[in-house]
Amino acid sequence: MKTNNQDIKLLIIGTLVIFVFAIISISIANSKIVSSLAISPLIVGIILGIFFANTIKESFFDKYNQAITFSAKKLLRVGIILYGFRLSFQDIANVGFGGVFVAFFIVFSTFILGYFIGVKVLKLDREVTILCSSGASICGAAAVMATSGVLKNESYKSAIAVSFVVIFGSIGMFLLPFLYNIGLIPLDNNQIGIYFGAVLHEVANVVAAGNMVSDEATNSAIIVKMIRVMFLVPFLLLLSYFLIKFPNSENIRAKSKIIIPWFAVIFIVVVAFNSFDFLNIKTIKTINYIDMTVLTMAMFALGLNTNLKKFKEVGIKPFYLTLLLFIYLCFIGYFLVLFFFN
Repeated sequence: MKTNNQDIKLLIIGTLVIFVFAIISISIANSKIVSSLAISPLIVGIILGIFFANTIKESFFDKYNQAITFSAKKLLRVGIILYGFRLSFQDIANVGFGGVFVAFFIVFSTFILGYFIGVKVLKLDREVTILCSSGASICGAAAVMATSGVLKNESYKSAIAVSFVVIFGSIGMFLLPFLYNIGLIPLDNNQIGIYFGAVLHEVANVVAAGNMVSDEATNSAIIVKMIRVMFLVPFLLLLSYFLIKFPNSENIRAKSKIIIPWFAVIFIVVVAFNSFDFLNIKTIKTINYIDMTVLTMAMFALGLNTNLKKFKEVGIKPFYLTLLLFIYLCFIGYFLVLFFFN
């Protein structure tokens, strides 16, 4: 009984410690310098987590391992569910069939290409390949985290995927608006917004890129990006089926049936609820802040489970994979926009 009470106490204290660092991460992300770079609290959180994991974790954080696991797994699912309050089915109607098809094609073609290149060509670890490909094809760090909830992979693999996906998302965030503004991407304001939404990884990348062009571009970019996010649920369901149908020979999972990622299903229910506008804007903003805090806690915890030595073991292959996917996104996104919105 005493041991159980002690475990509960450490879980509560550890979760509070992680909460404090999540608030610190959000404050850093909202600072003038960092916010100008459009770096989200999620990215700041994982960077801080990795820093502490490779400096003082053994002396300070190790006793909170239960809280770290709780935050990285349980709170992660809560965060993904609450993410649904950022979306509504009206977003789909605003861009029509063309926007939906562009988002659909981008998500699934990018993932399939990434899986083929990673596993068949680069001979990269399958779980790292799936994580990198999901992050590039859907919504960056949040997609990596949601996918890890289905894969149940080691934390360092998620951190590797997040790191490389963030690198190219950030490059694209600055590069694509620059190329547009000097006339090298011949699209109008609405088209370039759709292009940003179809190509860039993070929601923050999309918002920042749109703001470098116009309000019209920003609105179009966000809508298309949110539709990509909506495809997270069917993607996770298909991934769950795929993992059962084609188990990894090196790590065959003892599962006899498809595991439905219920947090993803609840995510869609939340989107449907949000589509009826039952909640006022102030309440939605509060929920979104809570969601950002919860997701940042999960990212900080993920970072705490990441040993940089693992990066050396994986090598440079994840970089090559995410680079090739970024190049693919830039070109296929452009041609899709020209075809459907010209």
